[in-house]
Amino acid sequence: MSRLINISTRDDIFQEYRDTPIGLLLEFHNLNRDLDGYVQAQILVGMCMDNRKHLRIPDNFAYIIRSGGANLRYSEFKVSYAIAVGNIQHIVIIAHNNCGMVNLIARKNQFINGLVDKAGWERQWAEEHFMHFAPMFEIGNELDFVLSEAKRLRLRYPKITVAPLYYQVEDNKLYLIKE
Repeated sequence: MSRLINISTRDDIFQEYRDTPIGLLLEFHNLNRDLDGYVQAQILVGMCMDNRKHLRIPDNFAYIIRSGGANLRYSEFKVSYAIAVGNIQHIVIIAHNNCGMVNLIARKNQFINGLVDKAGWERQWAEEHFMHFAPMFEIGNELDFVLSEAKRLRLRYPKITVAPLYYQVEDNKLYLIKE
């Protein structure tokens, strides 16, 4: 993971992100900056729904959209709302290691059996559900996906600053990514 940049001082933050909500997010989370008070969101955070991740940020600092793999393809109206109505100019997309949306096919039987045993589904419905949705939500490699999602959002919203970040579950830290 030589593409990951550890943020242990303010100087580690890429110049283009310093003194922006992206830089502040990194300072709040990694550098324990005092949590300022906010009345309006400054940034949109797209991150995975994984329960092992928690950001250290002030109240009201961010809109947060959590979806499997930090995949915002099916949350684009919410992204547009945050920009158009919430006046957001900065977005971060946060991938993380050991994401469950990687190699979904390996979890096919567990997924189907879980819906049958725990939710009372008919096996055929569970199989069809998996086969229909798994290709939509499979992200492949976490790092490659977050870079491609940032690129997609930059093309879709050319006036918005979009930064891909990486969250290491083991150390609870955010990392910048060399693109």
